[in-house]
Amino acid sequence: MAEAKTEKAGKAAKGASTRGQAKVEGPLASADSLKAPAGYVARLRKHYNEVVRPQMVKQFGYKNELEVPRIEKIVLNMGVGEAVNDTKKVTNAAADLALIAGQKPVVTRARKAISTFKVRENMPLGAKVTLRSTRMYEFMDRLVTIALPRVRDFRGLNPKSFDGRGNYAMGIKEHIVFPEIDYDKTESIVGMDIIVCTTAKTDDEARALLRAFNFPFRQ
Repeated sequence: MAEAKTEKAGKAAKGASTRGQAKVEGPLASADSLKAPAGYVARLRKHYNEVVRPQMVKQFGYKNELEVPRIEKIVLNMGVGEAVNDTKKVTNAAADLALIAGQKPVVTRARKAISTFKVRENMPLGAKVTLRSTRMYEFMDRLVTIALPRVRDFRGLNPKSFDGRGNYAMGIKEHIVFPEIDYDKTESIVGMDIIVCTTAKTDDEARALLRAFNFPFRQ
């Protein structure tokens, strides 16, 4: 009788310890399985080599193909102002950013304390991620073809948001425009900044480059 009670108590304790943990079904994906297959070329990378580069050479008269501007990297930055009251929101935002970018983001923290805004030093306030190569082209493809058309009351991108050195910055108010985000499972809607860094020396060259990638600038 005593052994039966002990066994029952052990099962109850085991159930309590595992309660609330997510169940994992099937084997976990390895790092190698998440890599692009050998010889894979992103659609926009192929578009750049076959269409954009000859078009830029014809428009600006470059003597060498290596002079043609290219997109170097894309930086995604997500600031969470509500993190002052609930730091869990930063964790959720970082998880959503990882889904959007396909790469683990870095949590950004406050450099110094600001008592007016209830910000403490080293407090997590947002997340950022830098995309290069294949992931950069894949993200840009989803941004132009899927995300931007889903923006509410979208009237085109501002053609003047360049920094004078060929880099373009834009903002999105709702991160749920990306297809990777499930609206029903999202606790809060946050905005994000997208910075496209190019090797162009002037804004005109950078604007022509992004326009060749079908960025919908306002006329």
